[in-house]
Amino acid sequence: MASPIILIVDDEPANLAVLSALLRPLYTVRACKSGPRALEAACRDPRPDLILLDVMMPGMDGFAVLDHLRRRQETAEIPVIFVTALNDEVDEEHGLRHGAVDYITKPIKPTVVLSRVQVHVEVKQARDRLKSQNAWLEAEVRRRISENLLIQDVSLATMAQLAETRDSDLGNHISRTQAYVETIARHLQHHPRFADQLDDDTLARVVKAAPLHDIGKIGIPDHILLKPGKLTAEEWAVMQTHCQIGGNAIERAITATLSRHPPNTAEPTKPEALRFLEVAKDLTLSHHEKWDGSGYPHGLQGEAIPLSARIMALADVFDALTTPRIYKAPWPVEKAVDLIRAQRGRHFDPAVVDAFEAEFAAILHIRQQLADAPSEA
Repeated sequence: MASPIILIVDDEPANLAVLSALLRPLYTVRACKSGPRALEAACRDPRPDLILLDVMMPGMDGFAVLDHLRRRQETAEIPVIFVTALNDEVDEEHGLRHGAVDYITKPIKPTVVLSRVQVHVEVKQARDRLKSQNAWLEAEVRRRISENLLIQDVSLATMAQLAETRDSDLGNHISRTQAYVETIARHLQHHPRFADQLDDDTLARVVKAAPLHDIGKIGIPDHILLKPGKLTAEEWAVMQTHCQIGGNAIERAITATLSRHPPNTAEPTKPEALRFLEVAKDLTLSHHEKWDGSGYPHGLQGEAIPLSARIMALADVFDALTTPRIYKAPWPVEKAVDLIRAQRGRHFDPAVVDAFEAEFAAILHIRQQLADAPSEA
């Protein structure tokens, strides 16, 4: 390990010589005779671990040098010990208040100098080790958070794909609807009604939750879910339960999470996992509700429907209309847009329809980029 670097600043050659001779057996010593030179030397790599700074120098005195050192980011944390003669009229409080760590008086007492230099070098080294350790810990926390988020994303994708594999007709439905949701939601961030509801963190949760919107279909019997023709009234009633099935599953996940990790009353911030699950539950449970109250499962109306679900509703309908299903051919895009416009204020939140139309070029680009591969004959 390299020895600590001590920078000695004194305009008197004799003092420089004495201090250098005293410290050189134990430390790497640099020396200079003026304030400006001291500032240059302090910025040179490797930087000093400690500066012994004469107070009473011509031109730029020690106080001025210290002020410059503290204003520079690269030298702000280098400890400075002032060196002054016994008969100098020096305001020690002023120096300590501006960042000096200690004073040494002339004539030099070797034992005192060595002791104080050793103490402050060791404090500096300890502080550097702690800073390095904190940096490592912060990096490790970031790495683990990133790893946990990756695991979470993979788990969510697996859950969503598991539900969709039961309906092989859906192609890239998950990816497209998620991208539609993100596009519409980002537009709504700039709407005065929704700015508070769609901060960046909430928007990210909504986008991440979008693929789970039909997770409840995993509980629908195959003869209904995969039926190639129109459902009977009884079958349709069963199909509608997929919202409640999905919402209930996520609610149980919330309950299980709380049982394993009870809320910390001393920490008012809700854990991110719970915030995400709550958004996912709202979106999954309510994406078939309608603005006019005629939807299901609860007949919610207007803003009683969670915003995430109102956005998901339009994205889901547009994709369902414009892609083929085993029971129908795809609608032309123009016809689907006409229906969405006609359902503004009925099925859909008017503001969500407006955002969809404002971002329609982006919507079409997503549709093209994530188009399903042609089915084999």
